[in-house]
Amino acid sequence: MTTLAFDETGVDVVYEGTEFRLEDELIEEATGKSYREVTDHEVLQIVEKSPTLSGEPRQIADILR
Repeated sequence: MTTLAFDETGVDVVYEGTEFRLEDELIEEATGKSYREVTDHEVLQIVEKSPTLSGEPRQIADILR
């Protein structure tokens, strides 16, 4: 299971028991979008090769509200 915790400057990730951080600049570079426009599903796809996506994708801007 992968856990994502969003804040203003990036995402704290726990993936297969390993904790790491994706900074907003890295996410922007990987997606070609501004950090706040990226969705949680897109971040999950950066972390996992074939993630199981459920529910509606949410933009980081909405998550941070």
